[in-house]
Amino acid sequence: MNNYIEKLQWRYATKKFDPAKKLEKEKLETLKEAIRLSASSYGLQPYKVLIIEDPELRKKLRPAAWDQPQITDASQLIVFAHDTNFGDQQIDAYINNVVETRGLKKEDLAGYGDFMKSKITPLPEARKSAWTARQAYIALGNMLSAAAHLEIDACPMEGFEVDQFDQILGLTGKGWSTAVIATVGYRSEEDDTQHYAKVRKSEKELFETI
Repeated sequence: MNNYIEKLQWRYATKKFDPAKKLEKEKLETLKEAIRLSASSYGLQPYKVLIIEDPELRKKLRPAAWDQPQITDASQLIVFAHDTNFGDQQIDAYINNVVETRGLKKEDLAGYGDFMKSKITPLPEARKSAWTARQAYIALGNMLSAAAHLEIDACPMEGFEVDQFDQILGLTGKGWSTAVIATVGYRSEEDDTQHYAKVRKSEKELFETI
C-alpha cells in the first residue's frame, strides 16, 4: 500500500481535539497553500477562506454549530465562504490576474472572458450560489488530503446554522455565505473514534467500468 493511501486510512473525522496542542505555523501555511492550489472550475476560485483562531469568536460560533466541541477545542476553525454574487466583475478580476501572472495581453483573453460570462453570469441566483458552494467543497477536499499527508487531524463539518455563522462572521449582506467548515489540530487521546474501523463501500459496489 502506498504512503498516500496509508495516510487516508489513518485520517478520520476527529470528534475530540486536544486543546493544548496547536498546529505548527509551517504546517498551517502548508494547509493554506494546499487550499490555494486546489482545482476549481475555470480556475476562478469563487470562495474565500477564514482561518479563525480568536477564542472569543469561536465561543460565539459554537452554539451555532450545534455546540460541537471541535469548534473551540481544535487548533483552528476554517470557514469556507462562497461568493453568492459571482458575475462579470469577478471574471474580469480573474482575467486580469491571468494577464499579470502569464505576461499576456488582455485582448488575447477577451474571448475566453466572454465565454465564461456567457456560461456563468446568466445562471439563476440559486443555481449560481450552489455552483460556487461546490467549488468551496473541492478546496475542502484538497485540504483534507493535505492534512492527512501531514498527519494533521481534521473534521469537515456541515452541522451548523448558516445564517447564524454569516451574521457572527460579518458575511451577511456582503455577497458571501458559509458553505462548509472544518476544524484542524491534533486528536485527543480520549477520542474513541480514532480506534473505529473505517467503513466504506467495497470497490465492487462503488466502481463501475463502462
